[in-house]
Amino acid sequence: MQRSRPAKTVPPAPAFRTFLSELLSFGFVGCLGTLIMIFGANLMRAWLGGSPVTSVVVPTVVSTLSSYLLNRFWTFRHRDSDGSGREVAIFFALNGVGLLIQVLCTGFTYYTLGLHGGIAYNLGLLAGVGLGSAFRYWSYKKWVFTPAAA
Repeated sequence: MQRSRPAKTVPPAPAFRTFLSELLSFGFVGCLGTLIMIFGANLMRAWLGGSPVTSVVVPTVVSTLSSYLLNRFWTFRHRDSDGSGREVAIFFALNGVGLLIQVLCTGFTYYTLGLHGGIAYNLGLLAGVGLGSAFRYWSYKKWVFTPAAA
């Protein structure tokens, strides 16, 4: 009986491996930030009586700060940083756009569609987070965490 050899697997290209590592790390950081934002938004809305839009802003700022630190020192650690406040300023500005996307989705659900229940509120939050996250990933790679110099 002839022994069969295991099939050789070709390792993925380094660029793909880097992309996959970044995407998975970014996803984990994003999930953590989303949990901070959703828990905080629901806490502010339900227990502290915040408006549905205002209750999104404060937890998102806390989430953004956490996300910057985790993305800079873990997800995109291999990318250049000029060490100035430029990176932080652009990061927060782009997160402002991401926050605007989230607030628009939440406001649209609450004010335009007239859906005031907890499930609708959280679905609006999640839609905003999804769209905002797609924008953030693209913009971070393009303007914040630039490729390392050769």
